[in-house]
Amino acid sequence: MITKKRNFEVLHDGTLNKSVAFTKEEREQLGLRGLLPYSIVSQDIQVKRVMKSIKRKAYDIERYILLSSLQDRNEKLFYRVVINHIEEIMPIIYTPTVGQACKEFSHIFRRSKGFYITPDDKGEISKILDNWPEKDIRIIVITDGQRILGLGDLGANGMGIPIGKLALYTACAGILPHQCLPVMLDVGTNTQEILEDILYLGYPKKRLEGEEYFELIEEFVMAVQEKYPNVLIQFEDFLTPNAYALLNKYRNRVLCFNDDIQGTAAVALAGVYASTRITKIKFSDLRIMFLGAGSAATGIADLMVFAFEDEGLSKEEAYKRLWFVDINGLVVSNRDDLMEHNLPYAHDYNQLNFIDAIDSVKPHILIGATGAPGTFTKKVIEQMATINERPVIFALSNPTSRAECTAEQAYNWSNGRAIFASGSPFDKVYFNGKEYHPGQGNNAYVFPGLGLGAIISIARIIPEDLFLVAARTLAELVTEKNIQDGALYPRLTEIRNISLAIATAVAEKVYELGIAQNDKPKDLKQFISDYMYDPRY
Repeated sequence: MITKKRNFEVLHDGTLNKSVAFTKEEREQLGLRGLLPYSIVSQDIQVKRVMKSIKRKAYDIERYILLSSLQDRNEKLFYRVVINHIEEIMPIIYTPTVGQACKEFSHIFRRSKGFYITPDDKGEISKILDNWPEKDIRIIVITDGQRILGLGDLGANGMGIPIGKLALYTACAGILPHQCLPVMLDVGTNTQEILEDILYLGYPKKRLEGEEYFELIEEFVMAVQEKYPNVLIQFEDFLTPNAYALLNKYRNRVLCFNDDIQGTAAVALAGVYASTRITKIKFSDLRIMFLGAGSAATGIADLMVFAFEDEGLSKEEAYKRLWFVDINGLVVSNRDDLMEHNLPYAHDYNQLNFIDAIDSVKPHILIGATGAPGTFTKKVIEQMATINERPVIFALSNPTSRAECTAEQAYNWSNGRAIFASGSPFDKVYFNGKEYHPGQGNNAYVFPGLGLGAIISIARIIPEDLFLVAARTLAELVTEKNIQDGALYPRLTEIRNISLAIATAVAEKVYELGIAQNDKPKDLKQFISDYMYDPRY
């Protein structure tokens, strides 16, 4: 190990520390003799010790805190644990536990992991960015905390989301940890309970809005371009109108995307592609209904329009395949309460409630992105099962407590015929002697690989073509065994290989579109594989 640090400086630096895995030679070289117990332990044994500690904890939030502390003190061991036990650990470091971690963020705060910008920093963002020690930043995940998962406005407590997403960038796609920067745009919160919390760590005022809000973001985006010219900005958990405003403002100016709108869309589209292998209905013949008309649902539909057009349908024909129901019923053209992003999907049709809309439109696929739990009722699932031999049900709202229905409900109410996928994980279900493995439409299948492909090729922008490529690549990786088990997605245990495949396909498309800012390597897949972070020591 080459470092100028010695003694406790090494042990207290999470990027250098290997704890009891330091060899005799390293202990001598780094001045660690006497500072560690006698035994020299392999990283594999360290992983076993961590997993035993995790299992001893009674609650997932305690496991989250344990893993967060491990990330601080031994970064490589943390990522080795995550990678080796991804199916067990991902629900702890991300959904659903990250939702609780965000709600309690100010109460469980131990050590700062990210960068905070407040209205007090206006005019000085470029200056304060110099305080961040790393200069080669490739991925930024930024939120303003206003729409955290299905939990609403959590203010600065939403910092748990960028931290968690970037941990997945590294674990799932091998983005180097020091090239990741979590950012909280802390412009206040309108949640009175949080403002009254004596332990709250954020900007203690009502939200900054309007022109001043967008000016602050503009200053940040421009400062980032100057400091980190090859960086990808991922917008995360912004309120729907702001999410679309920011995406439309920057998508053709800088390298950026919105994971709630575009990442969710790619994962959902991949699941829809995979479902056709079970239903035997051609993708171009599908009718799809959405419950919820916010950024996630509309983002999925927008990408599906692109996919339908790629299959040969006109834009008008594509729109006619996609139907929306919101809190006020079917989205139709004679309503006067629709937002701009809903208008292309407002059909010339009768105003109907949810059940009547299902009966009239007869969708093959039902996609929930509401944040409202239990909205796929027994009657809804039974109605879908009446009009479809194999009804496809996507309950995508996060965390698990916000899902439109559970996997067990979908299978029970459809007499085992439903093809089910969810946003958060559900355990396997036994029904009538058969074992079902519900697929999780986790954004982690797409955004890490897409980000990796974009930064490897130094893409200028991220057009919709890249999300379509990512969705198709993911769908192609669904095995026949997955399909037989009723799962529309591969096992998360394959996530590193999935991310490599998506990154390669995305980078290939970047070069094909002529939006790369470097020359294509001779062996692109190997080049990407060689870059990917390996936490073993």
